[in-house]
Amino acid sequence: MDDIEYRIRTVLAKVLANGLTADDIGTDSDLVDEYGLDSLQMISFLLGIEDAFDVELDYENLELDDLRSVRQFTGFVAGLRTAAAG
Repeated sequence: MDDIEYRIRTVLAKVLANGLTADDIGTDSDLVDEYGLDSLQMISFLLGIEDAFDVELDYENLELDDLRSVRQFTGFVAGLRTAAAG
């Protein structure tokens, strides 16, 4: 799961475009409160995740709690990849 988490942090760093690298982003940090991710950046982030992992996110069933931290979103993406592979 570490590879998934690092790839998510890489996409997030690109979207934030504020000088942070993937290594600077904490796994339990709140994406909105600590990194200031706004609604447009969130859309860019989610689209970047779809491209990076070749998955299609179900936006209607995506819960805000799934997006609170990199760790939580890593679990969500890992579940999508498992479901797609099975």
